[in-house]
Amino acid sequence: MSKDQKLALDGVLRQGGLDLQADVPTLRASFNELMARIPRPTMSGRARRRSAGQRHRGHRSGSQRRRRDPLLPRRRLRHRLGGDVGPLGGRTRPAHGRKGHHARLPTGAGTPVPGRGRDAQNAYRGLLEQGVDPGQIALAGESAGGGLAVATLLGLRDAGTPLPSCAFLMSPYADLTLSGDSIADREAVDRTLTPAGLRLRIPDYVAGADAADPLISPVFGDLTGLPPLLIQVGSNEILLSDALRLAERAAMADVTVTLDVTDGVPHVFQAFAAMLDEAGAALDRASTFLRTNLAATERLGAA
Repeated sequence: MSKDQKLALDGVLRQGGLDLQADVPTLRASFNELMARIPRPTMSGRARRRSAGQRHRGHRSGSQRRRRDPLLPRRRLRHRLGGDVGPLGGRTRPAHGRKGHHARLPTGAGTPVPGRGRDAQNAYRGLLEQGVDPGQIALAGESAGGGLAVATLLGLRDAGTPLPSCAFLMSPYADLTLSGDSIADREAVDRTLTPAGLRLRIPDYVAGADAADPLISPVFGDLTGLPPLLIQVGSNEILLSDALRLAERAAMADVTVTLDVTDGVPHVFQAFAAMLDEAGAALDRASTFLRTNLAATERLGAA
């Protein structure tokens, strides 16, 4: 991160965060305002040449339009996000920071767990019912959506449903008991989230259930049998230990997992790809991960 990039990022973050004591509609509006302040880069000529001929189809609900990302082949990427905390909605960010990779998605704000987990599983099964090969589907999620993506995999596995090819998790919020060491250790350097803010919204998400339930906090789950995972996180996040422990749980369960920690960047730093070289580089790595795993399952299916 160059000095100019750091100053630009600090300027965005200093403009104000979220009032976590507000109701969900107000939080949604505030989150959208925050995301609107983040610049959106355009595709470079080199990236455009490198990605020629490759397309991605994103699936959304209702009558929303489908958009394409030239970095990815014709595969399904099911993206789930939960906003920065609990059930907040928000805006996804494109691979390599490009507008159009993902559009804004409804996230069922106010829908308690396990309702949201069932919604995610049903959306995935809807693709299977359309005849889509599960090996040609990838899950992705950021923050609470990262935890939800893993919980969705656990629910699908336990139900005997064929699993997708892989999952891409950005700054996953995977422990709603807030028992990770980084909750306190990184509080002074995290400019996006606070322990108090997370605690305030946990009841909205948990809705009276046990926060240690693996379908709520997958760091406590048995991850055996899950597909390959890519976990990206910044070293300055209070959720750093969520990512570290999730990767450890996956490794101990013989799941192929890549833990990708970037120094000095904020929560869901990929959203700042227009401003940070590290964000673009991380999303390049994510694109490679997705292409590799989607292609691998395609080769297996053809064998």
